[in-house]
Amino acid sequence: MTDPTLGNLQVNGATLHYEVRGQGPLLLLIPGGTGGAAAFDAIADDLAAEYTVATYDPRGMSRSALDDPEAEQSVAEHADDALRILDLLSPGEPARVFGASSGAIAAVHLLTARPERVERLVAHEPPLVEVLPDAPEHRALLVRVQETFRTQGLLPAMAEFAAGLEKEGGGDTAEPPHAELELPPQAAARAERTMADLPYFLGRIVPAFMAYAPDVHRLESLSDRLVLACGQDSRGELPYRPAALLSERLGTELLHFPGGHTGLTTHPVEFGELLRKAFRA
Repeated sequence: MTDPTLGNLQVNGATLHYEVRGQGPLLLLIPGGTGGAAAFDAIADDLAAEYTVATYDPRGMSRSALDDPEAEQSVAEHADDALRILDLLSPGEPARVFGASSGAIAAVHLLTARPERVERLVAHEPPLVEVLPDAPEHRALLVRVQETFRTQGLLPAMAEFAAGLEKEGGGDTAEPPHAELELPPQAAARAERTMADLPYFLGRIVPAFMAYAPDVHRLESLSDRLVLACGQDSRGELPYRPAALLSERLGTELLHFPGGHTGLTTHPVEFGELLRKAFRA
């Protein structure tokens, strides 16, 4: 693996750790869950043969410290962080953007807020549950999860979350959402960071991001530069359903990547190749 160039960027309320590889037009990879920039280690080098590949740890995660560790989080602020990375690394040209899970939610907001900065967005399984007809059920789940977290702690709350997301109607995969970024056994440091970030992710990212309602009418006008994507093994699970519904509403093709919600981890070679094709289209 090629060692990336590392940097830090001061943004409103945080300092972002970012990594850059390769040459060519900018491709920004926005991670979901708690994996941070390291979530893309398995595909970044291959993509860097064609692009300048940039990724970063979202604010409050891993090496991106918050000025106020107790600050509440918002999708708009996370999207603005992505914009600051674009402005730093591709100030004169719109960029290609890939977002995974919660990172895809931030990327969708970036597209609607600053479309002139995004040439093409591939959004993989953004859990935009507010677009679903059964959104009230998911709001109730989040209330239960936060109450469990407050009264019983992290592991029971994660179990509550996973149990509520197992099937259609309750939604996601049988794994907790951080499983999208489960690590190879040898990556002990990354695993440690991932676990350390779980309380922040569950307590502040999950409630804010899963309560986010995208501007669907705005997305309709930008559908020519939005690719909604899902794992081919994710059908019926929660992150699959909003992308499928939005794809149908926007009249666009739903792109299927190998694996499920964790396809980036379980099928990195095939995932990276399909991502390249999506940006060439």
